[in-house]
Amino acid sequence: MPERRALVTFHETAERQLAALAADDLARLDVVLDAIAADPEVGRPLADSPLREYEQDSVRVIYYATTLGTIIVVAYVEV
Repeated sequence: MPERRALVTFHETAERQLAALAADDLARLDVVLDAIAADPEVGRPLADSPLREYEQDSVRVIYYATTLGTIIVVAYVEV
């Protein structure tokens, strides 16, 4: 049975950040988003909030997962 992955969606702020990225930056971001979708708890929790931060290969993503971890909402992207 294939592993279940979370659906990744973007807050409008993150959507604006995505629009400004070059193709090679988007390719690096895809790898990070794949890791988060495969395991929503991969990022470290930020303080007393539902937000998590995940960094890999100079890509930083701040996100939160729904209660069941089936949907990821990306709040901030830095590449």
